[in-house]
Amino acid sequence: MPNVSPSQPPLITNFVVRTVVYVSYSLEAFLEVRPPTLRNSPIEVEFSMRVVDINSINVEDMDFRMDMFLSQEWVDARIKIPEDMFEIGDDAVTLPAQSFDNLWQPDLYFLNSKVVEIAGLTHKFSSVTIYRNKTIKYNARMHAIVACQMEFWHYPMDTQICPVNVESFSYNNNKMRLKWSRKGVMIVPELKLLQYNILPLQLEEQNVYTSEKNGNFSRLVVYFRFERQIGHHLIQTFAPSTLVVVLSWLSFWLGLDAVPGRVTLLVTCLLTLVTMFTGLRSDIPAVAYIKALDLWMAGCMVSVFAAFGEFVIVKVLDGQYQKVKKKQCEQAMVINK
Repeated sequence: MPNVSPSQPPLITNFVVRTVVYVSYSLEAFLEVRPPTLRNSPIEVEFSMRVVDINSINVEDMDFRMDMFLSQEWVDARIKIPEDMFEIGDDAVTLPAQSFDNLWQPDLYFLNSKVVEIAGLTHKFSSVTIYRNKTIKYNARMHAIVACQMEFWHYPMDTQICPVNVESFSYNNNKMRLKWSRKGVMIVPELKLLQYNILPLQLEEQNVYTSEKNGNFSRLVVYFRFERQIGHHLIQTFAPSTLVVVLSWLSFWLGLDAVPGRVTLLVTCLLTLVTMFTGLRSDIPAVAYIKALDLWMAGCMVSVFAAFGEFVIVKVLDGQYQKVKKKQCEQAMVINK
């Protein structure tokens, strides 16, 4: 442990230096790596999360980024707290983040995260609060990029369900039990997403067997559900494609002799649909299954192609009818002679 000598120049206020000295010399029990279990009962760690921002919902990489405040809280009866650490009338004292290294701490991590880091400006935004009843609370502002297995069967009317799993890396459920605090997971009311609506969250507490660590571990799960807003696609996709299909039906009112006009109209409508849907497909990754947008695209193209096929069939039948009619007229003229 570091020693603080009176000859050393104070780097922070005297109160903080005195607090660090007490933490260094009075909390030696926290250097133990074992969790503070009591009578073979697992220690309970309460966890809460306050999400302040969700951005970069990336369908290509199938992940999203969160900015949040995390809070972990547990009780350790082994701690010895000097009375002069607390101000008069206070039941808690907040220590610098460096003091957290002298305490036993739960090794929680996001199971499906790609990147997790503590936010910082001049220093990392984290703190440790110790209460008189030996409760320890750790708070931090963090950024995380979380993986999400997205499904696009109903795109663009889809709802993406993205679970976030929190678990201890080393301690199984015989040593540690995780539970959501009363606050649970909150999202700031002013948070708005451009293309999604955030549906109500679902929280779960699970005991899961992990083959990699060969044991049962306590796990917290929160399900983020992102419902895609349909307004953008109504304006950019469904309304224009519907108008193009209706425009192709105008060919039914053209005469059979207006072959260039009919062909030009129907081919233009078909090429317009192909160009439109080719641009839309670039918004999502190529998947091996059929999406709802593919069915809509196929239905529009079939409608335009059916109008073109109707013109060809009617033109052929009209040609045969004209031949039969001409032949009947010639026969009638022969009989009249």
